[in-house]
Amino acid sequence: MGRRSYAKAAALCAAGVLAVSGCAGDGQEDGSDGSDGVSVVTGAYPLQWLAGQVGGDRVEVETLAEPGTDPHELELSPRQIGSVGSADVAFYIGGLQPAVDDAVSSQGGENALDVAELVELRTLEDNAGSDGGDHGHEEGGHESGHEDDHGGDEAADDGDGHSHDAGEPDPHMWLDTERFARAAEGLAERLGEADPDHAADYADNAEAVTGLLDGIDTEYSQGLAECESRDIVVSHSAFGYLAARYDLHQISPAGLDSHSEPSPGRLAEISETVRESDITTVFTEPLTDSGAAETIAGEAGVDTAVLDPVGGVTDASPGEDYPSIMRANLDTLGEALRCS
Repeated sequence: MGRRSYAKAAALCAAGVLAVSGCAGDGQEDGSDGSDGVSVVTGAYPLQWLAGQVGGDRVEVETLAEPGTDPHELELSPRQIGSVGSADVAFYIGGLQPAVDDAVSSQGGENALDVAELVELRTLEDNAGSDGGDHGHEEGGHESGHEDDHGGDEAADDGDGHSHDAGEPDPHMWLDTERFARAAEGLAERLGEADPDHAADYADNAEAVTGLLDGIDTEYSQGLAECESRDIVVSHSAFGYLAARYDLHQISPAGLDSHSEPSPGRLAEISETVRESDITTVFTEPLTDSGAAETIAGEAGVDTAVLDPVGGVTDASPGEDYPSIMRANLDTLGEALRCS
């Protein structure tokens, strides 16, 4: 258990609040020395996976989202809110999950680590206007792309009249492997501050994760280099980072809100785009309602396939963890976009 947890352990255990590092094992060591490690709490599967990779056996990770649930719809119990304050590190992406933002505001403090502190998040405007020039480059803190018809999202409108501020950050940064690698490095630094005796281990783990993510990035760059189409029609605008990085054009009826209901006119507009642009596939997601995507595919007479934004892992996911889902997504894109 990290230093922050010791100060609160007795009171929180009595209140039934501390779930990250556990009460029964307080002061005891198991085979992995986990009780002497660092406790991390997070609300989203990608950050859970990253924390596990960077922390290894020294870190105990609690995710606040139940497996197979949409991370955007997360609601927290009083116990979970308490765990945000008791953890050594509360690792989150501001704006992704309002419930987590509120818990950090009320319970967190020095333990809070917002990914936005580690990585510059793209805005909706960035993801609507970039042509993929973000591929591995940032200049003076700004993306180095230029405006074009490709890359990012076609619109910031949810399709039902609800528009997001163009300057609002897009939280789905884990679909950009370079940004995700930088988040790993930043997390390793914070874990090293909480557990200085093992700082070198965390740094080594982050380096290994970076190598893994670099490999996936290379696979995507090569696999999507030559494609007959670069248009991806998706259920909601979760793929702006991926689109910008690999010069794809994201078309969505629902904007960032995975539960918004696009208007019939918006559905008809996208269906016409699918027919006119020789798009062969409309993509659905495992964790959200894909009714709009299926309607578009039916009206346009094309196929559907699962493109997973890796918001969580479920039986319907095309893989068992972040790397395998990312690679399955690449296979799906390669087939749908007719890449060679």
